[in-house]
Amino acid sequence: MKFLSPLFSILFILFTMSSFAQDKPAYLLYNKKAKKTKFKKVIKACMKADIVLFGELHNNPIGHWLQLELAKDLYAKRDLVIGLEMLETDNQKALDQYLAGTIDAVGLDSMARLWGNYKTDYAPVVDFAKEKKIQVIATNIPRRYASIVFKKGIEQLDTLPAAEKKWIVPLPMPFDINLPGYKAMLDMGMGGHMGENFPKAQAIKDATMAHFILKNYQSGQLFIHLNGSYHSDNYEGILWYLQQQQPNLKVVTLSSVYQSTIRELLPDNKGKADFTLAVPESMTKTY
Repeated sequence: MKFLSPLFSILFILFTMSSFAQDKPAYLLYNKKAKKTKFKKVIKACMKADIVLFGELHNNPIGHWLQLELAKDLYAKRDLVIGLEMLETDNQKALDQYLAGTIDAVGLDSMARLWGNYKTDYAPVVDFAKEKKIQVIATNIPRRYASIVFKKGIEQLDTLPAAEKKWIVPLPMPFDINLPGYKAMLDMGMGGHMGENFPKAQAIKDATMAHFILKNYQSGQLFIHLNGSYHSDNYEGILWYLQQQQPNLKVVTLSSVYQSTIRELLPDNKGKADFTLAVPESMTKTY
């Protein structure tokens, strides 16, 4: 029996290891046509974009890791700004102090309303930005104002003092209840008995995030925004509001989905975004 050459043996081992490694992939990426694609294709598309809306599953570690990798890979090639749904607009001062090094992580935690999973899921991106001196923008409406819309209606925001109105999108804001995402929320709201307050509470989050993205975006930059997938899926939500103000902006969207198997994109998950990150639903969650 002839012995295999050392080179052939090494190649055989590598091929075998690769085959086993891909037996249970942690994620797969799909393009707009539901065809499998590579991360480098996402990078290539982002290189031509003005704004990237990275729709995430809040408890998914793969998405958070890819957000960080996306920022790292694009940092060397583009002038970046990073925005987060997970930080509310009235916490911008505390965020700026942290980025400047005048307060530490404990100080940020005490001054800002950080999400429970901030340390594991969002601190790595913010700390990367801090290291590289990348501007980070808190884009989400303070939750107390979204709660007012949900409970009492959007008209109640007109009674806010001017100093507080600066934390939300200028009112009145456009609102289209016929957008499928908002229409679905209307139908979900206790059989429709809650009226439009439920979808309007969502819409004012979308509109506020879009407003602060545009307020802090400058031509030639790439603004990477991290948000829950529902805020940008199906080219609605934040994207719709961006297009109302600046329809010529080049925006790339990503969506994230859990599936029992990720070997192909399920019909309900097709067409949600320019790229879709499919992750096994059995993946370990961050909370």
